Amino acid sequence: MYQNLLEQIEKFKLPIGLSFLGLILIIGGIFSSGLNKQQPKTFPKESLVSNNPKSVSVDVSGAVIKPGVYQLKDGSRIEEAVKAAGGFAENANQDYIAKYLNMAQKLVDGTKVYVPAAGEEGVAAGATGSSGGQTAKVNINTASQAELEALPGIGAVTASKIISNRPYQQTGELLSKKVVGKSVYDKLKDSLVVY
Repeated sequence: MYQNLLEQIEKFKLPIGLSFLGLILIIGGIFSSGLNKQQPKTFPKESLVSNNPKSVSVDVSGAVIKPGVYQLKDGSRIEEAVKAAGGFAENANQDYIAKYLNMAQKLVDGTKVYVPAAGEEGVAAGATGSSGGQTAKVNINTASQAELEALPGIGAVTASKIISNRPYQQTGELLSKKVVGKSVYDKLKDSLVVY
């Protein structure tokens, strides 16, 4: 049997030798490619983070130290906008801030952040004209359940939805947050305000 094995090896000496040579080359290739992985990788310029991150413009007004329009990094929060404006003024309405101003809300370009002063009413009084026929606008951020239900087309359920989706940066968010339908919003939009 041993003799038979030697005859088989002698007969297939060339293919066996080439197989060993191929195996050695494969192992050498694997080993040398493993060494190349330790070299630092280079990235194309397009994949590097830009030095000009996207920014958003935010109008901060009301009871803040330095009201104005500020350029903030995209993804900033209301808290950062208030800090950019120097923080809250001493006369800021702390009750409003605690209840309705979501300091963690992300800002979008063109956002207005208004901080009312202490004693400012929840309903804007400046909307009445000299004729006396017009009614005051309703601030959807501060209006009570009863004030919201007094609006045409708003019942108890919709008023609750408006309250639970606060704060709003603009009245159009009633549509984008799907709180009211377009027909109801079109009837109400002239009597609503946000601050």
